[in-house]
Amino acid sequence: MGAPQLEDPHTPSPAKLARVKSISALAVVAILLAGCATLRPPLEQRTTHGPTARQFWMLQMVTANSREPSLDERRHWEDQLDYRIQQYLMKNPEQANALHLSTFRFDKQVVTGMEKEQVTMLLGAPLSTATDPAEIEKLSRKYWRQIQGSNVSEVLVYELGWRLYFAGTRLVDITQYLERD
Repeated sequence: MGAPQLEDPHTPSPAKLARVKSISALAVVAILLAGCATLRPPLEQRTTHGPTARQFWMLQMVTANSREPSLDERRHWEDQLDYRIQQYLMKNPEQANALHLSTFRFDKQVVTGMEKEQVTMLLGAPLSTATDPAEIEKLSRKYWRQIQGSNVSEVLVYELGWRLYFAGTRLVDITQYLERD
């Protein structure tokens, strides 16, 4: 038989190594999570294409009912919206040749160039409106310099930080500012 092996008193046991590894892993995860929380700046954008009618309707349905709408509810809503769009176009035949017609009629998405009536048909009533130039400047945040040259007379504020800027009845600019959790 061989001589018994002596354990080195300076070598940690496998149990101690496992504890150190798990504590180190937890520390790394905690640091990464803390970093992720601080790395997500607010969403701030200026765009020509805003939200869709479907996004806003879904948001309202989930908020009101704490569930997504059923297929039948979706079909009914889409049929009603299609009917209102069709009635609008019959009443306003000059809009039938507008550049944004397909976006309005088929995508049901808000885009610059639309009339205010089209926007509210797609998104519904805004949370608030502003006509005061100082308030419009405040709402446009870092994009004020670009927006102020568009003769903006009113801004409609919607959910999810959407701000829609109008010169008269025409949508001329769109921004979004949304704080992230």
